[in-house]
Amino acid sequence: MGARQAPDRRPLIGITGRRFRLSLIDGADPRYGDRCIDTSLSDFASRIAGAGGVPVTLSYDAEATAACEWLSGVVIAGGQDVHPACWGGDTSVVRDIDPRTNTQVHDVDRDAYEIALVRAALERGIPVLGVCRGLQVLNVALGGTLVADLPEGPVSHLSSATAPTDGTADHVVTFAAGSLARSLFGEQAQTNSWHHQAVDVCGTGLLVTGRAGDGVVEAVELPGAPVLGVQWHPEWMASDDPAMSWIVRAATEHLTSGTDTEMQRSMQ
Repeated sequence: MGARQAPDRRPLIGITGRRFRLSLIDGADPRYGDRCIDTSLSDFASRIAGAGGVPVTLSYDAEATAACEWLSGVVIAGGQDVHPACWGGDTSVVRDIDPRTNTQVHDVDRDAYEIALVRAALERGIPVLGVCRGLQVLNVALGGTLVADLPEGPVSHLSSATAPTDGTADHVVTFAAGSLARSLFGEQAQTNSWHHQAVDVCGTGLLVTGRAGDGVVEAVELPGAPVLGVQWHPEWMASDDPAMSWIVRAATEHLTSGTDTEMQRSMQ
């Protein structure tokens, strides 16, 4: 009897996003305006699919632990600020506005879901890519804190540029020698930037492996685990960004490892 072959499966990669009312969509039928829609950026889906993965949007109702029984990779996407109560910040800045009717305000449901998802993925060794807000969520999930509002300086972090863009010459990130980020992006890379908050104190185990010229944290990693956080938007770089192919490769390795374990058990 010949050796059993692992199935030719592509990794299922979950992408987080937002929940908002259909009334926010220009041209939507008003009869459904108070109903909500769960969304994730199609730019993520297209690039993940192009790299060989199977992208899926994760609703807040896709319970984190249960979802991680199926997922081979997780992308925590960008978006609004993390609620300051999650990391010990100043809660007086929070406005009493329904996040279903304004996608720019704090969304405690999204925060709770993404923090739980990060923790569930880490417990199972599932690769995680945190993007912009997602990097900050990753940090907060591990007990870290954030800079509430970056002061103006020599580097423009809250760019006025329209996506997609590879950023401007002032926004160059330098990566630490020996890091995963250095292996992906080289010693330096010019990136786009749309954020006004950043990592302050790193969460447990996280290391800063990329900084902009003004010292702002632009990349973090969790040594010994397939975890990468980037402060820019790889899905909105005009050129191909290695972070997108990395999450698919890492997810494929996780899937293959899991498949091998399942096969070994079934043959016992």
